[in-house]
Order: sequence, then structure tokens, then C-alpha cells
Amino acid sequence: MAWVIGSTKTYNCQFQALGWRLLLSYLTVMIAILGISAFAVYELLTSTLYQELDQRLEILARSASHGLVVKEKQSLPQSSEKKGDRTNREDRDDNDDLSIELDSKKVTDQLDKDADLDIPWQNLREADQSVEWFNETGAMLGNAGKALPPLPLKSGFQTIQNGQIRFTTIPVYISDGEQQKLKGYIRTSESTKEVEEVLSSLRWKLGYGSIIFLSLTAVGGLWLTKQSLQPIEESFQQLKQFTADASHELRSPLTAIKTSVEVMQSHPERIHAADVKKMAAIASATKQMSQLVEDLLLLTRIDAAATTITREWIAVPLDELLEDLLDFWELQAQEKQITLKSNLGIGLSVMGDGSQLTRLFSNLLGNAIHYTPTGGIVTVSLSQHNRSTIIRVEDTGIGIAPEDVKLVFDRFWRADRARNSREGGLGMGLAIAQSIVQSHRGEISVTSQLGVGSCFQVNFSSIT
Repeated sequence: MAWVIGSTKTYNCQFQALGWRLLLSYLTVMIAILGISAFAVYELLTSTLYQELDQRLEILARSASHGLVVKEKQSLPQSSEKKGDRTNREDRDDNDDLSIELDSKKVTDQLDKDADLDIPWQNLREADQSVEWFNETGAMLGNAGKALPPLPLKSGFQTIQNGQIRFTTIPVYISDGEQQKLKGYIRTSESTKEVEEVLSSLRWKLGYGSIIFLSLTAVGGLWLTKQSLQPIEESFQQLKQFTADASHELRSPLTAIKTSVEVMQSHPERIHAADVKKMAAIASATKQMSQLVEDLLLLTRIDAAATTITREWIAVPLDELLEDLLDFWELQAQEKQITLKSNLGIGLSVMGDGSQLTRLFSNLLGNAIHYTPTGGIVTVSLSQHNRSTIIRVEDTGIGIAPEDVKLVFDRFWRADRARNSREGGLGMGLAIAQSIVQSHRGEISVTSQLGVGSCFQVNFSSIT
């Protein structure tokens, strides 16, 4: 009866559900860890690649700053250059910071035939990079490489064309005595195509890697879940076996006690008057214990027979079964002045065990009658919807609190004092009902409202 995912054996429903919950929890944690890790790696690499791109643009801009003076020189009239040649040379000598950048080839470098500044790095990344020179008023003095569309001058890094091009603008200052004078601007740009190709490749690799990782994690999770549940299920199986053995062994002494009490009560003259109530209490307790033992044995047999019971199933006419049960409970309903109503479809049958189905609906009817106050109504209906046979037992009883609805099928559970007041009530009736429904591959559910009533619904597959 071991719980094995993918096995052809009949599963224990509780352990199967627990196994899938454990597997889902394990996969959820692993997916969260994988997602956070992949996101962190992707963001770190993205940040690193764009930092490198920004560094290249900044270095390119600083390297191109000496061209600003040459471009200004080209833009001046020739006469003005001759006239102010000595003055310009003196000005450049005075601008120590800029002259360091404009040494020897320096200011005397000439423009090449295409009117661009002939600088060593001009063809380094000609297809992807560009350099633009501007004077202090923002007018363009010249450019090298691929030209950008007209853009306002703004210091810092920016992107255009939906992130396809990244550029930076750097102001150039020269020393004028103790003051810094704006000389102009340098703007460099580069395509982000290379960076995006690396990131796209990374996304694909992370996607494929995640699929492989999750597949391996799922396989490992199945194995780990099985190993984790195996000792729990073994303990549960041992507990079930103990319950069956203990219940079986208790039947003999309880039968002896019950028989002895009945014999003594059949001869009241032999019982001291002070012991009459004690004997009644012993008889009541023995009856309760006997009923509990029978219920536990029934649950054990239902669980144990789950794999073979289908061989003994027959077509059970539910309309006739429910009519018999209504007749059986009619007397108790009349004693409490409860009205029994029925709406039974004719000719509806299911495959199952007749005695167990009788116990199932007897428990539901008994509960409805016991927990419905005087003058209430209990309604039993039988209908067919699509391929399902639906049985509903409704009452106008005390109802169940919303937080307790999910507990009604637990063994030994009773909601409140009203349920505890029932003589012989041990909280096993609905647990037995659920076990019988599950063994017949059906479903049982309950809806309830305090002070209004409850409705138990059982769904079975119809005979086709």
C-alpha cells in the first residue's frame, strides 16, 4: 500500500494529496531560488556590460577633447587666424590643462581630405561609434563616424532609438586665470547592438538551463517526496493495523460485559436498588464502546478492501434503498415532530456494495434528524445530471460554523455541545460516510449555515 507516484496501485488519497503538496512546495521553493539567482546574474551582467560601454564612451570623449581647438581653428576665417596667430599661441600656452592634451601633433594636426580630424582612433569602431565636437554655444564644429540625429546638449549618459544607441556628452573647460572657461562639448556614441546580443544569448541560455534544471528538480523532488513519506506511511500502516487488531480483540471482552449486564438486568430482583443506575451506566458505556469498535473495524475493512471491492459490486437501485431508509427513520422523525420529504428520481442505480451504501445514507439521515430541532424538515433528493447521480440530504437543523465545515469528516470530531449531547454519538458517522463514498469513487461535500441548516451532497458515476 506504499505511496508510489506513477504506480498502477490504488493510492491512499490522503498520502497522495500530501505527497503532491510536498512536491509542489519543494518545486515552488526551487523555482523561487532559481528565478532570483537568474535575475541577479542577468542584472549583474547587464550592469557590467553597460558600465564597460560607458567607460569606452567616456575615454573616447576625453581622447577627442583635443580636437575641439582644431575644429575651432578650422571654423575661423584664414585672415583672422593669421592676424591672431601669435595671440592664439599665447592663449594656448596659458591654458595649461588643455595644452597637456594638445601636445606636439597637437594643435598643429591637420584635417584629412574628408574634412574630419585625422586622429589615431578614428577608424577604431567606425561602424558603431561617433564623435561630435560643439563650441560653447552648442553649434557643431565637426564630427567623425556615424552622425547622430540633432539632439539637445545635455551632460551625462543617455540612450536613443529605443535603447539601440547610447551616448554621452562631456563639457570641456580651459583655465582662464583662476577661472574655468567653457570651451565646448564633446559627444560620443556607440551602438548597443553588441551588448544586446550578449544579453540575448544569456537570456536563451538561462531559459534552456532553467528548463533542464527544473526537469531534474522535478525528478529529484519525486524521489525525495517518496523517501520522505515512506516512514510516515509505514507508521500510519502500523497504526491502522494496531487499530484493527485492538478493535478485534476488544470485541470479546465487550461482548462478555454486555451479555453479563443484560443477564443481570433481566433479573432486577437480584440487583440492589442502589446499583440499578450503575448497571444502566455500565450498559450504556458498553454499548458505546461496542459501537466504536464496530465503527473502527468497518473503517479498517473499507480501507483494506479498496483494491478488491469492485469485484463484488452490483447495481444498487438508489431510489429503492432511500425509500427503505426513509421508512426506517420515519418513526424517530415523528417522535421529534420532524417532517421527512423526498424527491427521488426513478430507476437510478450505481455500482457498489449495498450494505455499505445503506450505512452511508443511514448515517446522513440519522445526523440530519438528530441535529434538526422539533418542527424541522429533512429533505432527501435523488437526481441525475450528465453522467453523475446526485443524492442530497438537507435539513433545517442547527447548522455548522464556517470554520468547522472542513472538519466535519474528521474522525471523532464534534462541533459543539449540541452534538456532544447525542447519546452514543462518537463523531464517527460522517468519517465512515466519507470512507464509503471514497471507496465507491464518489465525492461528498457539505454546505451549512448556523441556525439555518446543512446540506450533504453525494455524487456517484451513473451506470451507462
